[in-house]
Amino acid sequence: MANRFTDSLFQLIHSLQKSEKRNFKLYIKRSSAKEDLKIIQLFDAIDKLDEYDEKILLKKLSDITKTQLANLKTHLYKEVLASLRLIKSTDSIDMQLHEQLDYARILYNRGLYMQSLKILERVKELAQEYFQDSLLGQAISLEKKIETLHITRSMRDRPERLTEEAIEVNERRKNITKLSNLALQMYSWYVKYGHARNEIEEKKVKKYFIQNLPSNAKMLTGFYERLYFCQSSCWYAFICQDFLKYYRYAQKWIDLFDEHPVMISVESGHYIKGMHNILNAHFDLRNYKGFAAALHRFENFAETPVANQHENFKVQTFMYLYTAKINQHFMHGTFKEGLSLVPFIEDKLNEYALYFDNHRVLVFNYKIATLYFGSGDYATCIDYLQRIINDNVDLRYDIQCYARLLHLLAHYEMGNFDIMDSLIKSVYRYMTKMETITIIEEEIFKFLRTSFHLSRRELKPELEKLLNKIKQFEKSRFETRSLAYLDIISWLESKVREKPMSEIIHNKYLASKRKLEPSETESSDTDILN
Repeated sequence: MANRFTDSLFQLIHSLQKSEKRNFKLYIKRSSAKEDLKIIQLFDAIDKLDEYDEKILLKKLSDITKTQLANLKTHLYKEVLASLRLIKSTDSIDMQLHEQLDYARILYNRGLYMQSLKILERVKELAQEYFQDSLLGQAISLEKKIETLHITRSMRDRPERLTEEAIEVNERRKNITKLSNLALQMYSWYVKYGHARNEIEEKKVKKYFIQNLPSNAKMLTGFYERLYFCQSSCWYAFICQDFLKYYRYAQKWIDLFDEHPVMISVESGHYIKGMHNILNAHFDLRNYKGFAAALHRFENFAETPVANQHENFKVQTFMYLYTAKINQHFMHGTFKEGLSLVPFIEDKLNEYALYFDNHRVLVFNYKIATLYFGSGDYATCIDYLQRIINDNVDLRYDIQCYARLLHLLAHYEMGNFDIMDSLIKSVYRYMTKMETITIIEEEIFKFLRTSFHLSRRELKPELEKLLNKIKQFEKSRFETRSLAYLDIISWLESKVREKPMSEIIHNKYLASKRKLEPSETESSDTDILN
């Protein structure tokens, strides 16, 4: 899927909406000479392609040589961006501020210092209102330049004030850079490896986190400082499978936007990601009531103009909303009902193929496979798992391992005992190589090696033994890592009680509805470093 869209210009043109394509053509006709209008022909030809093929493109544009095509593509790319900049300049606060800074520089270069300072004052007010410190720093820098080179007499204490402002902004920027770097590294670690597999990995992650966390991180008050602190802490807790702390910082992440609602439209991507994390936290804690409330809030957000302003936000909202909807079916044990989501998700995966990364496709394939497994459709489950197994991507080794384990269990359920021995060896070898084998998986492999030779009468006691063994490790974070990917306990209970796995999970959901939900007050107030 990803190879269909390797050309940058093809990607850009196919990301445009109809109104944007129309505006581009109006822009180019106004600003270009007649000989430059060849780029419109190129634009139309690329727009009609389903996938990029240069040979087909050159056939359609018979009067353009291969050498000319490369130059025209570069020119067209720049012009498309220029037209988008004109019509999108009011879409975001940072673009508005950049535009005003450009005006201030133009006025300064023309010797109109006072007019430039007037614009810069307004830029600073807006930058402070929306926490845009990088642009605030640029405005202060230009102000300092004007005051240093020219006698403006605009304000007696201006030098002292500008000095204080510059120091304050630089200090904030330093903290933001440190915390955003830490958040990025924590997220990158998770995308590549998943949860910490053992104490050695957890200590390694903890050491990195502590060493790179500013000592005053918890006392910082700026929006972005607090945002990146929450993100860093979220990912750290999630990697270590400390789900209560993960919930705590995911909630603080969302609380920050509730405290500054204007920032939802400024940092929509971060807000969407925050909603995804709070939903994940409720899911991991089986916080049924909290999950339902957060999902309802996210569904309402998905209908707002902010969520639909750009393709980027539409795609992100779709990804995380439908991940949450699948997770709700996992929580409730309503696997068959969840299958109704699959056709729509598949359509959207094709529609948004230009924007989806391998990681998100991998996650969707695993979750859809699990829906089919829980529904008892093991053949279709295997089809989706094969997409993961056959696509050797260098990320989420955890999902790749558990996809193979689920693949093994699906063949076991189908009674494909003639291939079980070779499959068990293959999956065991792979998981050992990736160092993901826990005691729970060792016990499952031991059971599978012998169980398909047992009679039905002999099988049930062995299943009960395995269930009791696994339940002993329920409170061990590293040993129960597999339970985050597949509810092995419910699967075994379904085999022992001879009931569908969906029924077992659904009964647990009904029983849990009467219990207290984990809340913010239940999470520890101790520092995440403890």
